[in-house]
Amino acid sequence: MRAPSLNLMRKDLEEVFQNKYGFDAARIGWGPRTRRRFGYFTPDDYYEATVSRFVTPGCAWLDVGSGRNVFPSNRRLAQSLAQRSSLLVGLDPDSTLDENDLVHERVRVGVEDYRPERSFDVVTLRMVAEHLVDPERVVAALARLTKVGGHVIVYTINRWSPVPIVTYLVPFRFHHLPKRLLWKSEQKDTFPVAYRMNTRGALGEVFGRHGFQETEFGYLDDCRTFAAFRALLFLELCLWRGLHLLGLRYPENCLLGVYRRV
Repeated sequence: MRAPSLNLMRKDLEEVFQNKYGFDAARIGWGPRTRRRFGYFTPDDYYEATVSRFVTPGCAWLDVGSGRNVFPSNRRLAQSLAQRSSLLVGLDPDSTLDENDLVHERVRVGVEDYRPERSFDVVTLRMVAEHLVDPERVVAALARLTKVGGHVIVYTINRWSPVPIVTYLVPFRFHHLPKRLLWKSEQKDTFPVAYRMNTRGALGEVFGRHGFQETEFGYLDDCRTFAAFRALLFLELCLWRGLHLLGLRYPENCLLGVYRRV
């Protein structure tokens, strides 16, 4: 089955970039400046630009697995979209949700147990799908929570990328140290992974069984493994550009799918 592409234009990504880093090129840090030199946008940029399209004025938005941040790398845009929506509910059983000051409501339960009186126009799952052990129950709950004609946006890891393969094979107790060294993450932001709906096929099948239709989908090249190291980031982007010129997908990538409730 041919995957629909993401309905994004370069200007959408440029707007996200400028919103995140500002308009003064002289004040942009070396990392964003290097990525811009190569014409590369991160998976986060694609996700944020996509969510920005679907969060329309006055809509009801449910952010599943919200944690402490709606957009960890773009607070300015998250704040703007929170103000644009009539309701933004952060849903997460983890205590990090208590630190999220942008959502209008915080609900500390799993999505399967959330039973509000209303349904939502937009539901987002940012880096949540890889942790779900029962995709059928979760997507059945999403079908109940999403309005007919509403959309679920899933941004997650491709289980067949190198880093996810390693994390799946390595015991969980060893996961945090490399994350801290590479990305300066905190212990409380490291969770076990299951990878039960982390391919395009698995996502399409489970959403299709529960009344959703895939409307957009993209593989997002992820050149952030060595983003904290200037020389390694440069080499990573050189490899990305070379593969791109050959028409090959970068081996480390994320998935971004949009599913419409029919």
